[in-house]
Amino acid sequence: MYKPKILVVDDSVSARFLVRELLRPMDADIEEAGNGKEGLDCITKQPFDLVITDVDMPVMNGLAFCRAFKSISACRAVPVIMISTMDSDQDIRRGYDEGVEIYIPKGKLKTKLLHTARRVLSKAMFRQNQVVLVVDHSISVRSILEKGLASAGFKVTTAENGSSAMASMVDNPPDLILSELDMPAMNGVRLCRALKSDERFSAIPFVVMSSREERGQMMEAIDHGAASYIIKPFNLDQLVILVEKLLSDHVALLLKDRERLELERNLMLGGITSLISALEARDVYTRGHSEAVARILSRMVALTGAEEAAIEMAHTAGRLHDIGKIGISDHILLKPGRLTDTEFEKIKKHPTIGKDILKSIPSLSEIMPIVHLHHERWDGGGYPLGLKGDKIPLWARFTSVADTFHALTSNRPYRDGMPQEKALEIIRFERERQLCPESVDLFFAWYEQSCDGELSNDAPSEVQNSDTLMIA
Repeated sequence: MYKPKILVVDDSVSARFLVRELLRPMDADIEEAGNGKEGLDCITKQPFDLVITDVDMPVMNGLAFCRAFKSISACRAVPVIMISTMDSDQDIRRGYDEGVEIYIPKGKLKTKLLHTARRVLSKAMFRQNQVVLVVDHSISVRSILEKGLASAGFKVTTAENGSSAMASMVDNPPDLILSELDMPAMNGVRLCRALKSDERFSAIPFVVMSSREERGQMMEAIDHGAASYIIKPFNLDQLVILVEKLLSDHVALLLKDRERLELERNLMLGGITSLISALEARDVYTRGHSEAVARILSRMVALTGAEEAAIEMAHTAGRLHDIGKIGISDHILLKPGRLTDTEFEKIKKHPTIGKDILKSIPSLSEIMPIVHLHHERWDGGGYPLGLKGDKIPLWARFTSVADTFHALTSNRPYRDGMPQEKALEIIRFERERQLCPESVDLFFAWYEQSCDGELSNDAPSEVQNSDTLMIA
């Protein structure tokens, strides 16, 4: 976990000790300096996330220190908390003029410092992760806004008109757009309309900058989805407050939407899990098959170095890979003998049925190809689409091997499961035939890691030219 770096500047040893003790719950790395000059020396050695400084100090006081500190480009966005016994309106105003974020009287230090430091740091960290795109045809305006927003801690990119803004956003979409209305090539209204009609960018807050004479265009931009406007000339502090509020509200909405989608996803998965349980309750021979495939598939994906979210997604895919069998009648699914050609054609529909079940659940769109295509074969002889080679999605190829291994080694209505050694030999033999070579190699890497098994390279004679792997 990241530990914030805090610099405490005060000529009083006891005052620095008090600040350190009050900030102990933050588990921060704290450096100390006895005056402003020593504080500037500390800054040359390492960056800080927060500075807390007294005002009245020898050599260089807090106001002079803050002025010098904020003149360093790398430090402009670092928040400063000023503490002092000098708490008149004039003293506080002088501090704010030098770039101080918050002023705390020493008499209120014990009750306010910890909460204030946490809040100020949280705000600074939030700003550091937000990208603002400034769109204006005036070089000087772009420069002023870029400097002002960067000093407040935001990442800033610029564009001279709507066309160049659109081009820059394809690879680097911002978190908020601040746009002039009157521009050549593509003005602010056209830019707003274009972005709001593009699902990639429609959710990005769009702020209009305009003069009072452009009221008509400004209202037109609002009608097309602009989040707010600001009238020129404006104060940079006013702009920073507006930008931060819009970004905070936008992030809050995204978090709520994410929570809603997660709740919907969990409810859907709960319902689908019930369907799987109902499916496997119909057939004692395949009970636990989906969970076994999920376990193998997720471990194979983990061996690729995938992140935890991808591994969890693979486990979900494994559990759902045969969900389409819920639409296959019992007399076919549970038939103890060999299926007729007509019956096999019907059971081959289960991947498509599974895809149709999942297609109404947007949060499961990533696993739909696995459910739909895990019976495709490397040589093109699979179903339902007859895809060949790397035209088959990679995870569907992984699933095919995991599905095959467990199907071969478990009891089915029409045959007993075979020994693992024989199943492994079949899988080895079908590498580059029915099964993807990369997927087979990954499967054996998982198997060796799990079982430390000794595997044969020779194909058993009874599987030569067989259709053993055409398992439903």
